[in-house]
Amino acid sequence: MNILQINSSARQDGSHSSQLARRLVERLTETNPGASLTIRDLARTPHPALDEAALGALFTPAEQRTPQQAERVALDDALIAEIQAADAVVLGVPMYNFGVSSQLKNWIDAISRAKVTFAYTEKGPVGLLTGKKIYVVLTRGGKYRNTPADTQVPYLQTVLAFLGMTDVQFVYAEGLAMGADAEKEAVASANEQIEDALAA
Repeated sequence: MNILQINSSARQDGSHSSQLARRLVERLTETNPGASLTIRDLARTPHPALDEAALGALFTPAEQRTPQQAERVALDDALIAEIQAADAVVLGVPMYNFGVSSQLKNWIDAISRAKVTFAYTEKGPVGLLTGKKIYVVLTRGGKYRNTPADTQVPYLQTVLAFLGMTDVQFVYAEGLAMGADAEKEAVASANEQIEDALAA
């Protein structure tokens, strides 16, 4: 099994989402001896945003790209290769202002490439990143699960399915900013959900 862990917190250290993602990976490797692990920490190695220069590079035929364009496309290629090789993906996803972090959005933009990770057909778009198990660890300061304020889950379900990743399980750690007791309870609940997710 090839495991890919994506840490999308803006924090390099002390991130609940990264810590819980690491816990899930530890349990996953315990049940899959010999599994390989790739960690992509988007705080320590930020990925550039999709801007006009990046679009220009992506839409220029490979043989016509400048060295700078080729270098920019290669950054996205590396992320695509990682997720193509993964059997299981663990996403650490904090909530920032009711959405995902810019770090995670940049990663999603990088791996979403027509004719590579999805394709448009006569019957509509088809995701090409199939056969993967996805675990999403969500961390929130407040409590938003199953409320209209939770825009993360619908967004992630939509974009992951668009790319072909439909076997997705969510783990929630909520109320992390509501006091020490609430924080402890949230982490304990998330650890229980991790065990349930791996047993499913």
